[in-house]
Amino acid sequence: MSAKPKKSPATQTLKLGLPKGSLQDSTFNLFGKAGYRIQVGSRSYYPSIDDPDIECILVRAQEMARYVDQGIFDVGLTGKDWVLEQDADVVEVAELRYAKGGLTPVKWVVAVPEDSPIKSLKDLNGKHIATELVNYTKKYLKAKNVRAEVEFSWGATEVKPPRLADAIVELTETGSSLRANKLRVIDVMLESTTRIIANKKAWKDPWKKKKIDNMIMLLQGALAAEEKVGLKMNVPKKTLNEICGLLPSMHAPTISHLADADWVSLEVILDEKQARDLIPRLKRRGAEGIVEYPLNKVIP
Repeated sequence: MSAKPKKSPATQTLKLGLPKGSLQDSTFNLFGKAGYRIQVGSRSYYPSIDDPDIECILVRAQEMARYVDQGIFDVGLTGKDWVLEQDADVVEVAELRYAKGGLTPVKWVVAVPEDSPIKSLKDLNGKHIATELVNYTKKYLKAKNVRAEVEFSWGATEVKPPRLADAIVELTETGSSLRANKLRVIDVMLESTTRIIANKKAWKDPWKKKKIDNMIMLLQGALAAEEKVGLKMNVPKKTLNEICGLLPSMHAPTISHLADADWVSLEVILDEKQARDLIPRLKRRGAEGIVEYPLNKVIP
């Protein structure tokens, strides 16, 4: 009899929870820059990813921490606010400073109508507050010795004052929606950024931990590149010191020799906002062939 073929060892899978809703597009874009290609149908909750070791599911960021805590996901992306709201027992592995519309943190604020007599948190005693962040709001008010009724808001929270609530606790990035609804902020309750959280058991698994660490390195590298660009140019040696003096002091340029002994090639990475003012100054001092290019990842 011929020997039976040996079974290959079972392939491990990392169960990844991705946020559906306002963070979905920015998250997919970030993963794309990190080197992961994620695709999903308009009505599907099971995205495909070009890594056979990862299995993705889309869920609301509000629920992510609970599912990671329960081990349904090994790792997930959600806001610090929702980890606190659900009081989830998870490992906060890394911070990713991005949101729906940019790279700045989002804020949960206490807001009231512009003409409201309420001026501070203390004025909320005995009042009615609507919010999606119920549990954390109750804890926050208790810590401030404020007794108010807090109820869950199912949406359109900004339109509830003054008839349906005296105040709201609402998430904001720019404050434009609050201003449009004639609301005034009386307190910033919480500042939140996106976090990568892991299930405690999964985090102790060496294979899963390494897989998560690798993913974080690439995601953070992609974020680091968001506001940076590369500049390369040809520089005459006679003005090299002067041109190097124009470059941001924290960035040491890469200098290479050219076939023409009187010229060198110079390359540097810098903040994108600096390039606009810097390029004309470099040109005036003799730099030629200046090329600005985007970056996908910057790994320290």
